Amino acid sequence: QVQLVESGGGSVQTGGSLTLSCAASARVIAIYCMGWFRQAPGKERERVATIDIDGQTSHADSVKGRFTISKDNAENTLYLQMNSLKPEDTAMYYCAADRAGRYCEFTPATGWDYWGQGTQVTVSS
Repeated sequence: QVQLVESGGGSVQTGGSLTLSCAASARVIAIYCMGWFRQAPGKERERVATIDIDGQTSHADSVKGRFTISKDNAENTLYLQMNSLKPEDTAMYYCAADRAGRYCEFTPATGWDYWGQGTQVTVSS
């Protein structure tokens, strides 16, 4: 049973920073492709960033240069460092795992295998 538990969300002002964490069961972080997604009210879930089993990362254009995905295989933890936050970054953020270890940046949200419960990020102007 794969479990993903996000933490680190909260409320910040524009320009602030937050670091999200996703604690995974077993060796999920090391052997699966991992990703962060977000969903704002009334909008579809969108990919924020992914990292594959080789450590190759991909970031959505909307967050490139501001957000950084990383992982610690030994700690079974995925991270999302978010800097220069904007009100449009406000959303529920989800951690996800894809059994396909590579090329997951091309996989739509519906194709990912496991999801966490989400953590809320709110950015005020």
